[in-house]
Amino acid sequence: MNLDREFSRRNWLDQFATGLGGISAAMLFARDLHADSIRGEAADPPPHHPPKAKRAIQIFLQGGLSQLESFDYRPQLEKLHGKSVPGDEKPQGFMGKVGLLHRPHFAFKQRGASGLWVSDLFPHLAEVADELTVIKSMWSGTGNHTPATYEANSGFRTLGFPAAGAWVSYGLGCEVDNLPTFVVLPDSRSWPTGRANNWSSGFLPARHQGVVLNTSGPAVRNLQPATKLDDATQAARFAAVAELNRRHLEERGHDDALESRMRSYELAARMQLAIPQATDLTQETAATQTMYGVDRKECADFARACLLSRRLLEHGVRFVQLWSGAAFGTEVHWDAHGSVPNNHRRESDKIDQPVAALLQDLRQRGMLDDTLVIFNTEFGRTPYSESAGDKVGPGRDHNPDVFSVWLAGAGLKHGITYGASDDIGWKVGEKPVDVHDFHATILHLLGIDHTRLTFYHNGIQRRLTNVHGKVLTELLS
Repeated sequence: MNLDREFSRRNWLDQFATGLGGISAAMLFARDLHADSIRGEAADPPPHHPPKAKRAIQIFLQGGLSQLESFDYRPQLEKLHGKSVPGDEKPQGFMGKVGLLHRPHFAFKQRGASGLWVSDLFPHLAEVADELTVIKSMWSGTGNHTPATYEANSGFRTLGFPAAGAWVSYGLGCEVDNLPTFVVLPDSRSWPTGRANNWSSGFLPARHQGVVLNTSGPAVRNLQPATKLDDATQAARFAAVAELNRRHLEERGHDDALESRMRSYELAARMQLAIPQATDLTQETAATQTMYGVDRKECADFARACLLSRRLLEHGVRFVQLWSGAAFGTEVHWDAHGSVPNNHRRESDKIDQPVAALLQDLRQRGMLDDTLVIFNTEFGRTPYSESAGDKVGPGRDHNPDVFSVWLAGAGLKHGITYGASDDIGWKVGEKPVDVHDFHATILHLLGIDHTRLTFYHNGIQRRLTNVHGKVLTELLS
């Protein structure tokens, strides 16, 4: 094919509409699809020390999981049920409706050999309690959902900062070159509030942004050409577009957005072969699918997401983020203002069995020893009910002052707790942990010194942990 005659890239693309493959460059298509890993771009390349984890799965619960109904048993609430918050300090409440103290809505029991307290809200997770490393003293800088969610994922409450998965991609790079490094699986009911801002690459090169896959229907829509092409024709077209892309970039000089778009097209070409293989859940046994709950209406979508996450990790994806909870306004998230029992039971029915199965599956496949599982939320709930005056209602308000999260897998002590809330689960009682400490610990397990993973932006060496953060060494095995 002669490209010397005057012929613009735009004209070519106008005439060439054969799906993502048709606008994919051949430079990387011609490379071996099983090429070695691609190193990260950090100025001080990790790993900075031997990593315990090669990969990570983050399960994020949008809306605010109540620590008092899940992993933080406060017996004092049983005794003080129906009474006012003790002491002289009067709570304000995010919604301004401060009711009386309310005992846990779900019964707690000590589970497993470790004796970890887990409530009946999570009966399946309770069976794998000995795998969990629970932090009971997390706190957030805000009780407003959207900035708190940004903070939990990027370390900052405002837009424009890279998500943790993007930092991992920037620092460590890809394990394979035919799948994204950072994959996002939104709740099947809707994308979260803030949408793609939650997995943005911020000021990092755009190629480190999370790549969204679907958990129902095709994982990637329009991945294949609209019409079947023979290999020679496909390769010739790829080569032509690659040359046009190269000339287009040369004419415009360095442009991160353009380069990243070209790389995304190149990745799309390689994904044509890799994605169908990695996302084909029919390759899983019936027993495995049943274990995850794929056959249960209540949790089928999230079960597929958890099973898909394990398969993506096996195929070389480094960081997978799963979202539990749809956008605000949909009423299907963890924001339990009206009724903790109704809200939390509906949401836990969707995720409890799949998450427990994911831990069991990773363990039996020998993957949990070098995989980190992260289970977090933006803040917790108040120990007092959200109702007026002397009423004891079933809802709980936002509580950024203390909440619980957990980790599992590589490099951790299992079946333990770290930190504590006060007697009623209102504020941190001991060993406070903020998001910077949490992120510093996650990066440490991945072999990254959080103070050395930086990117120069607007006169500042930026990092995921800002100028804060300490590794929670007491959690490490």
